[in-house]
Amino acid sequence: MDRLTRQLDFAAEAGRLKAVLRQTMLTEPARRENSAEHSWHLIVMAVALAEHAPPGTDIARVISMLALHDIVEVDAGDLFVYADEAEQQRQRAAEAAAAERIFALLPPDQAAVFRGLWDEFEERATPEARFARALDRLQPMLENRKAGGGTWRQHGIDAGQVLAKVTLIEDGSAELGSYARQLVEQAVRDGILAPAPADHT
Repeated sequence: MDRLTRQLDFAAEAGRLKAVLRQTMLTEPARRENSAEHSWHLIVMAVALAEHAPPGTDIARVISMLALHDIVEVDAGDLFVYADEAEQQRQRAAEAAAAERIFALLPPDQAAVFRGLWDEFEERATPEARFARALDRLQPMLENRKAGGGTWRQHGIDAGQVLAKVTLIEDGSAELGSYARQLVEQAVRDGILAPAPADHT
């Protein structure tokens, strides 16, 4: 029973993600998304968009990464993707410490596998990790478009800043990257995303 108890303890800890609020605004109803919802939405996207992954991508592995990628936010919380580098560094350290604590709740064999999937996602060294990260970047863009600008407007984000993140989407899927670029262009035309400063000339 000790093995089962440890697995259930881990599952209970993962459930705490439902209380971690993200910056992303939802419209139905109007409120902030939580990290558990975000992870679930990415898993659905991985299943629906699997054909846009690089050939040979193991979608089951992508889904496993997406299920686990934000579990560290139970301790570290969510950080706005456009936060400055100093904040990003602090967040990376907090997430690494959280990974040590949370995955250690599992039996050692599972802890090693789950931590390996989390590390793989962070390092983006495999096609699966790059596709998972592409979805992780695309999903908030879709929500911002749906919310009429959402956090782009709230934080004064411009198209140049968004396009800098699109390169990560392109790294995981050329098709999704192309779609994201078109989304940014349309958002600027629709007036829900400020143009990049160079576009004002």
